[in-house]
Amino acid sequence: MKVISTENLSYSYDGEHPALTDVSFSVEEGSYVAVIGHNGSGKSTLAKVLMGLLSGYKGTVTIFGIPLSGKTLYSIRSRLGIVFQNPDNQFVGSTVADDIAFGLENRQVKHEEMDEIVKRYASQAGMADFLEREPQSLSGGQKQRVAIAGVLAMNPDVVLFDEATAMLDPKGKHEISDLIVSMKQKNPKLTILSITHDVEEAAHSDQVIVLNEGKLFLSGTPEEVFAHDEELSKIQLDIPFVFALKKELAKRGVAVPKDVRDLSALEAFLWR
Repeated sequence: MKVISTENLSYSYDGEHPALTDVSFSVEEGSYVAVIGHNGSGKSTLAKVLMGLLSGYKGTVTIFGIPLSGKTLYSIRSRLGIVFQNPDNQFVGSTVADDIAFGLENRQVKHEEMDEIVKRYASQAGMADFLEREPQSLSGGQKQRVAIAGVLAMNPDVVLFDEATAMLDPKGKHEISDLIVSMKQKNPKLTILSITHDVEEAAHSDQVIVLNEGKLFLSGTPEEVFAHDEELSKIQLDIPFVFALKKELAKRGVAVPKDVRDLSALEAFLWR
C-alpha cells in the first residue's frame, strides 16, 4: 500500500524559478526511503510540502490515501512523526523523560501507561540511562536520539527525517543511521522517509530517490542508484564508501552480496 505519493509535484517560491518540477514518486508502507541531492536540489522544498508547510504547489500529494490540504492536515499529522535537523528546536521538557512524554501528555495518556511508554522508547533509542538528565547536557547525537524516542512514543505510521543528521559529527551520524535501521527491524510496518544529504545513510535504505535542480534524477534500490556513479558525480554526489569498495572488488573478480552495505558487513564477508 502506498502511504505517500506525489504526482507531477511542482513548486516555485517566486513564481518564476521552480524549486520542484513534475516530481512523481511513491513510498510503500513499511519501506525505508531516502531522498538525496546536493544543496538546491529541492530536498528541503519537498520536505516542507510533505509537512504541510507550503501551499500553492501544483500537482497532487497524497498521504495515507488522503489528498494533502489545509482541511486534512491535522488528521495526516496525527499519524506522521517528524524529526527535524536541529534537535534543540524540538525540546520542551526540563528532563529527557519529560521531553519524551510531552506528546503523550497532550493526548492525555494515563501516567502509569505514559511511564511505561517513555521507558520503552528511551530504551529503544539507547537513552534509558539518561531519563533524568537535562536535554541541554547531552551531545548532538544523544539529543537526536531523544527526539526520535519522543516521535516513536506517539506510535506514528510514518516518520519523516528532515536532514536529521546534518548537524552531527561522523560518530553521531553513524549512531542515528544505526538507530533508524534498528527501528525498522523492531517495527517492520513503520515507514521511514529520510530527506538527507548523507549518501552513507541512504545506503541502508530500501529505495533511494535522487533530486537534482528540482527534478527527479534517479530512483531505485541503493544498488541500482549507486551503480550510476559517473552520473551522480556530475551532480556533485559521491557514492557510499562501501559501494565504491564493492565496485573495485568486482573488478578483481570478488562478487560481494547485495545485502552488504556497511564496512563491518563487508569485513565479515571478506574474512568468512
